[in-house]
Amino acid sequence: MKTQNLLTLTVAVLSFFFFSCSKNDSGKARLQVALTDGPGNYEVVNIDVQDVLINYSDDANKGWTSLGGVKAGNYDVLQLANGKDAILADAQINSGKIQQIRLLLGPNNFVMINGQTYDLKTPSAQQSGLKLNIHQEVQEGMAYKLLMDFDASRSIVATGNGKYNLKPVFRTSLEAIGGSIKGYVKPNSFATAVYALQGVDTVAGTYTVNGAYMLKGLNAGTYTIVFSPSDVTYQKQTKPGINVMVNNITTVDTVQLVQ
Repeated sequence: MKTQNLLTLTVAVLSFFFFSCSKNDSGKARLQVALTDGPGNYEVVNIDVQDVLINYSDDANKGWTSLGGVKAGNYDVLQLANGKDAILADAQINSGKIQQIRLLLGPNNFVMINGQTYDLKTPSAQQSGLKLNIHQEVQEGMAYKLLMDFDASRSIVATGNGKYNLKPVFRTSLEAIGGSIKGYVKPNSFATAVYALQGVDTVAGTYTVNGAYMLKGLNAGTYTIVFSPSDVTYQKQTKPGINVMVNNITTVDTVQLVQ
C-alpha cells in the first residue's frame, strides 16, 4: 500500500510539473540567439551583454519583450570565430513575424591592442540597445537559431588620442534548426506525462489532453519518448529512436497503454 501511494504521489507531481510547464505553450516556438564573429586585428574585443529583446511590431519604441534564458555577461567575440558561437538566449516565444531584435549592452566594453586595454564608448547602445531588423516568420512548434555575426574590424572606430568607440556592425541570419513530435495515447480518459530524452537528459515535457500531445521546439536529432500515465494501474512505456528533422513535425504511432 505504501509503495502504491508513493507511486501515485510521484506521478501526480510529475503530471503537475508538465502541466505547469506546458499549459501556456499553445502557439509557441523556440528561439536561440547566438553570437559569432569574423576575425579582427585586435587581441581582445569584450562585449558586455545585459539583455536580448524582440519585437513583433515595427514600432522602435514600444512592444519590446525580453527573452527568457538570457545569459548576461562578458563575451570576447574574437574567441567566437571559425564556426564557434555563444548562445546568448534560449527561449520559448510566440509564433509570428519577428520584426526587430535588440541587444542591450552594459558599460564593460573594451578592446586590447598590443597588451593595452582601451574602453569602448557605446552611448547609444547603453541607452536604448542596438536594434537590428529581422522581418522573418517563426512557426509554432519549430526551433530556430538567430545568428548575430559581429564584424570586429568595422565595429571599432578609433577617434584619436587613444580612444575608441564601439559602433557594432552585425549580420543576422535566422534559420530553423529543429521541429516537434506529436502523437496520441490510449486510453485518453486520464492525463499521461510525455517527455523526450537524449541520453539521460530530459529535453522537453508535456502532458496529454484527451489523449493528444505535442513536444515542441526540439533540436534536430534522435529522442527516446517516455509515457508516464497518471493512472498507476497502467504501465510506463518508452519509444526509442524517434527522429526530429528541421522544420518538420514527426508523428508517432498511437501508444496503447497496458495494465
